[in-house]
Amino acid sequence: MKIHAIIPARGGSKGIPHKNIIDFCGFPLLAWTINCAIRSELVEAVWVSTDDDEIAQVAREYGAAVIKRPEHLGSDIAASESALLHASEVIHLTYDNPPTHFLFLQATSPLRETNEIDDAIKKFSDDQLDSLFSAVPAEDFCLWNLHEESLKSLNFNYEKRGRRQDNSEDEIWIETGSFYISSISGLIKSKNRLHGKIGLFSVETWKVFEIDTYSSLDLCQCIFQAKLLSKIPSPNTI
Repeated sequence: MKIHAIIPARGGSKGIPHKNIIDFCGFPLLAWTINCAIRSELVEAVWVSTDDDEIAQVAREYGAAVIKRPEHLGSDIAASESALLHASEVIHLTYDNPPTHFLFLQATSPLRETNEIDDAIKKFSDDQLDSLFSAVPAEDFCLWNLHEESLKSLNFNYEKRGRRQDNSEDEIWIETGSFYISSISGLIKSKNRLHGKIGLFSVETWKVFEIDTYSSLDLCQCIFQAKLLSKIPSPNTI
C-alpha cells in the first residue's frame, strides 16, 4: 500500500487570519503537522494543498511539496473533499506509479503523534478497511440532542445516572478531525473521505480539540506544551 499525506491549508481563514501559519509553540502551526507526517515510517510523501503563496512558502520551508489549489477550491464553502480530489489528481499525474491511498491531516488539529499515525495505517491495512478516522470515546461526555426546543439525552439516561462507562449499551465515538486514511479510488468514486468499510482509530480524549478561535488556540497550545512539546522533535530538526 503506497500512501501519501495530504494537508489542505487554505489562506482565507476568517476566525483567525492566516490561521494555518499562526505561531504555535514557536513555529507556524502548519509546520507541526508537516513534521508529524514526514517522521512517519509509512508515509512516502507529504503534500500541502493551498491557494496562498505565503502558506506555500512555509510548507516548502518545512519539507512538504506544494500543490497550488485553484482559487475556487479555497473559498469558505469549498469542502475538504474538493481539495483532496484535486490533490489526488495532481499526485496521480506526477508519478508513473502513483499512491493508492492518502492520509488526510488537518493542520488545525495539531494534538497528534507520529506513532499513532503509523499504528493507524497498520490497523487500516490489517483490518482491510476502505477508510478510517481518528476518534475518542464519547463516554467522557454527556451528549444531548436539542430538537425544536425539546432536549433528549443521547448516550446516557439523565433519570438514572450511573457510571459514565455504563451510559450506553452501544459504543459512541467522537470524530476528532485530526486524521483520516482512505483509498484514492474510493474517494474518487464516493466523493467522500469516508466510504466503504469504515474503521476508527482511538486516540486519547484530550486530542479531540482543534483550533477554530483564539481561545481554542490558547487551549491547544497549553495542552501541546503539557503533553507533547517535550517528546516531539521541533520542525526545524528535519
